[in-house]
Amino acid sequence: MNEGITEDRYNSVKESATKASNQPQEKHIPGEIGIWLFVGGDLLIFSAFFIVIALGYQEQAELFDQSRTTLDMWVGVLNTFFLLTGSWFVAKGVESCRTNHGVASTRYLSLGIACGLLFVANKSFEWGLKISNGVNPTTNDFFMYFFVFTGIHLVHVLVGLGVLLVARSVSRRPTLRDKDIRTIESGATFWHLVDLLWIALFSLFYLL
Repeated sequence: MNEGITEDRYNSVKESATKASNQPQEKHIPGEIGIWLFVGGDLLIFSAFFIVIALGYQEQAELFDQSRTTLDMWVGVLNTFFLLTGSWFVAKGVESCRTNHGVASTRYLSLGIACGLLFVANKSFEWGLKISNGVNPTTNDFFMYFFVFTGIHLVHVLVGLGVLLVARSVSRRPTLRDKDIRTIESGATFWHLVDLLWIALFSLFYLL
């Protein structure tokens, strides 16, 4: 009789666990509310930057077209690849922290950081090449916008790398609390903002 009761209890617990695992996880906005306020404000500021660049194109179309052709397209494409790949790794890291926290979580975030460092190195190479060829922010309005706005974006990348380092440190904790997950999500949200801003800048400077 005891064996029957034990078996019934086991089946009941197993059934409850199965039902719980099949229930969809509660949806929530990732990260802290503060990071989304920052993202919104930053997007508004960069929108103003994009308008300034667009007006410059309208007023000096020939100059901007000639200057744009001197940019190294492959450098811009490579930087886009680095940031898109980095964002993919970061997204995988956040997902791993949520569902199956372990070594993989930290590894994904580390790969995202590596992609960010490659972006910085490639952008520094591009700037160095331009400056060595006598092109700088005083050359014309196009390159003034190019150096200033990609420089502001580069600052975002460096801040984003610092944020990802914090997120990676948190991901190494043996147990992640809800607060820890939100911290990691906030870091990932900022990094995706960096990615989005670059795509807009890449389109304006390299493709228009």
